[in-house]
Amino acid sequence: MRPTILTVDDAKAVRLLAEKALRPFACQTAEASNGYNALFAMEKALPDLILLDVSMPIMNGLEMLEMLKSKPELAAIPVIMLTSPADHTVAGRIAELGVAGTLLKPFSEARLLEAVQAVLPLKPA
Repeated sequence: MRPTILTVDDAKAVRLLAEKALRPFACQTAEASNGYNALFAMEKALPDLILLDVSMPIMNGLEMLEMLKSKPELAAIPVIMLTSPADHTVAGRIAELGVAGTLLKPFSEARLLEAVQAVLPLKPA
């Protein structure tokens, strides 16, 4: 079965960049604009990897990460945090909770693929 990668970011451009970068690979992509919508979507199907923005409305990435890590059935899903230089104030908490990686915005498709492949090796479609 093809792995699923969930991109959670309020910026549509970031979600589109992730989908475009991952299109040539044997994986499924899903997206959500905030943590609340992502958790709702995860009730139907769990992703194999989450690309999670820190700064979002409704439920931000740190709140979602805390919720993921508090639930045994979700805690093992690897998360790559999408951060900006302004997010340095939460870097300690992110490290404390444990993530598979971080990616500083803005990033290229190549950098995104490098981060994803380090956590979840993908095969060409």
